[in-house]
Amino acid sequence: MRYYNCDIVFAEIPDETTLAINISGCPNRCQGCHSPHLQQNIGTILDEAELRFLLGRYGRCITCICFMGGDSQPREVARLAATARTMYPKLHTAWYSGMKDLPEDIPVSAFDYIKLGPWIEASGPLGAPSTNQRLYKIEKGTMTDITWRFQKG
Repeated sequence: MRYYNCDIVFAEIPDETTLAINISGCPNRCQGCHSPHLQQNIGTILDEAELRFLLGRYGRCITCICFMGGDSQPREVARLAATARTMYPKLHTAWYSGMKDLPEDIPVSAFDYIKLGPWIEASGPLGAPSTNQRLYKIEKGTMTDITWRFQKG
C-alpha cells in the first residue's frame, strides 16, 4: 500500500486535529472524483516503519490519524490503525472508505471513526442533507452515525 501525501486537517473528523494520509491505488473510480490521481498506485510505501516516521514527526500535534482510502487493502488499513493505536494509545484512528459497506472481516475495534460510502456527485458531501456517505463513531464495538455533525441548520 502506498500514500501520495499527508496533511494536518481539522474538518474530516469532528473535534479532532487529524493527520490525513492520502492513500493511492483507489479501486473505486467514482465519477466526478476530486482526486483522480489517487487512482494510480503512486507515492511512498506505507508500512509500519513509515507510519512510525509519520507519527514521530506529527504525533505530538494531532489527536487522530485518518487513512484516506486504502479500499484495495482494507485489512492492511486496519492493521496499520491497530499499530498506530499501540504506538500512541491516546491517538484516535479513522478510516475514510469509499466502500458502501464495511467488509465483514475488518475489526471495527481498530478504529474510533469510519466513513463509508462512494462519492456520488448528485448526493453531495457529508455536509449535504442528501449525502449517501456516513461517518460513524465507534464505541464499544457499536457504530453510531454522526454524519449530522457535518450538516448545518
